[in-house]
Amino acid sequence: MYSDSDLDQAVTAGVLPPQLAADFRHYVAAQRAAPAADEEHFRFLTGFNDIFVTIAITLLLVAVAQLGGLVAPAAGAAAIVATSWVLALYFTARRRMALPSIVLLLTFVGGVAAAVVAIPAPHAILIDDRSSATAVSAAAGLAALGAWAHWRRFRVPITPAAGAAASVGLVISLIVAAVPTARPLVWAMLLVGGMAVFAYAMRWDMSDPRRETRRADVAFWLHLVAAPMIAHPVFQLLGVFEDKLALGTAIVVLLLYLVFALVAVAIDRRALLVSSLVYVLYAMSALIRTTGAVELSAALTALVIGAALLSLSAFWQGIRARLVLRLGALGRRLPPIAAAI
Repeated sequence: MYSDSDLDQAVTAGVLPPQLAADFRHYVAAQRAAPAADEEHFRFLTGFNDIFVTIAITLLLVAVAQLGGLVAPAAGAAAIVATSWVLALYFTARRRMALPSIVLLLTFVGGVAAAVVAIPAPHAILIDDRSSATAVSAAAGLAALGAWAHWRRFRVPITPAAGAAASVGLVISLIVAAVPTARPLVWAMLLVGGMAVFAYAMRWDMSDPRRETRRADVAFWLHLVAAPMIAHPVFQLLGVFEDKLALGTAIVVLLLYLVFALVAVAIDRRALLVSSLVYVLYAMSALIRTTGAVELSAALTALVIGAALLSLSAFWQGIRARLVLRLGALGRRLPPIAAAI
């Protein structure tokens, strides 16, 4: 089985002409009755060997962390960082294995952050303490630098998303460290950070609207990070999970989910819908309970939302075609819809 990344590498190596690779992608998309951009491909597995290698890597990193931790907590984290980098030189740079590369990136960046946090305070860090917020700032800042260094060397598509998440954490923790009274505004700041990451993701997306290069993979992971950073703060600020969800709030949640659906259809990315799904399920269940159907609320909620999402998936292309055509010049910078009309 060949992935988009394999085709990109074949084109770069001169094995395949660019036009032939593009024609092949469009042929496969036509066979699946969907435009190539609509498939929202991303490389996760190159084969079962990815899973086998990932299990072995996990066991090795756990052992390294425990052995290093016998010296000091920071030493265990530093050992993970060094081991992850060395393993990436083979499994990422040479073998181009997808899942191991993702895991090694996450353990490298996470190890950098953990090493910094463990140096001044091996105990639990509380964000409402200024010194603790400063430590989190240092960890997030170095994690962002680590992600940048990893990207420069290995170019794993998930790396910009990890760097963006660390950068948002850095900014928020710096603000809390400088102004401790700003802690109640963390959710609002996280929402702003999520919007910034979303804009960054759209920059990558718009640079490759047909999603034929690795830039589309980078955009996918950025959208996957931005979506919960947008959805969760919005619904938390609305008080969705308070003791009793008010009827008006439940209706607002459903309307917001409709807005998220329109945005997701327009940009042809589904991450925002998935990230906010738990909230709309809870809101719909609350609405059904107000009708008196308490015992059936879970079943009816699953039925309504499941049917709605399946219908959206089935008619995604037609809905998207009508929506994008109404966006004018902006719509022309989004993934093409010609094949979906």
